[in-house]
Amino acid sequence: MDPTPDSLARQIGFIMEAGRLTSVLRQNLVAGGARRENSAEHSWHLAVMALVLAPLAPPGTSICRVVAMLLLHDLVEVDAGDLFLYAPEAEQLRQAAAEQAAAERLFGLLPGGQGTSMRALWDEFSERRTAEAQFARAMDRLQPILLNHQAGGGSWRSHRVTAEQVLARIPLIADGSPELGAYARGLVADAVRQGFLTGNFPAGPGPATGR
Repeated sequence: MDPTPDSLARQIGFIMEAGRLTSVLRQNLVAGGARRENSAEHSWHLAVMALVLAPLAPPGTSICRVVAMLLLHDLVEVDAGDLFLYAPEAEQLRQAAAEQAAAERLFGLLPGGQGTSMRALWDEFSERRTAEAQFARAMDRLQPILLNHQAGGGSWRSHRVTAEQVLARIPLIADGSPELGAYARGLVADAVRQGFLTGNFPAGPGPATGR
């Protein structure tokens, strides 16, 4: 795409809109527990996870595409805000509609095919139709488990989330990486043993957390 004054203005406009993601607060606490995480920090953290955990991705997975998806996947929260993962289904449906409208607006700010290609990555992530999208979604589901486990329950405690609710999300992690799915199950088992989560979990060895 040849740069033009109009295309550059549109790109800068998109960049400034993306910067607003730093003001969207999530329910999870940051690592260390000092405050709530914002959605921009969440996206960055997932991108780092993908780079580090790349050896556990399916063979042939393009980690560059995974990272691109992770950096883009929550931009819609600039308009739609963040919804807690375990919110009721009716709220989930409203959120999905709001995110679709946000994707139309935000990616439409970009010129030419750039907005189309980024929107395609966002759709791919949402639909989990490729190995890259499945691995990216695994990062998105694993990271809150890591943060809540480290925080001694974190948003699990404040929202009275049960082990059964968390375990219901583990298959999505396992779809992207069986090893990470098994690790996440170990974290949940350890959280139940330590009282971070209520509910039942089969007895067994905990994760290799060093705790």
